[in-house]
Amino acid sequence: MKKFIRAATASVLIVTTSAWSMAAIAGPIAPETYLSSSDSAAIEGQRAQVVDWLQREEVRTQMTRFGVDSDQAVDRVAALSDEEVQRLAEKIDSTPVGAGGGGVIGAVIFVFLVLLVTDILGFTKIFPFTRSIR
Repeated sequence: MKKFIRAATASVLIVTTSAWSMAAIAGPIAPETYLSSSDSAAIEGQRAQVVDWLQREEVRTQMTRFGVDSDQAVDRVAALSDEEVQRLAEKIDSTPVGAGGGGVIGAVIFVFLVLLVTDILGFTKIFPFTRSIR
């Protein structure tokens, strides 16, 4: 039982330290440079994201069912203010249509593979279908 707890703790520590370790690089910048270029670029990126979302086939089908022309919807997005585009892009990003599910599945597979390798190397004995090389 102690081996299992030790192995589980080690696996969690390995995953957290390797997944969330990022190097921070900072340097001084002029506020005007950052605000003018990043805001306009971010808004245009969000506007393009909304237009791309409107071009998807299932969205076009739904708009047609509601009686909205897709070209007219794209023209309306072009006429939106920056704040409205930001709110709309945030709503699109937060919709739960499977976005982010790949990260969870990837993390589960990664943990399984780490435990499998440690089991094969003989550090743990979690899975009954593996044989240790020791």
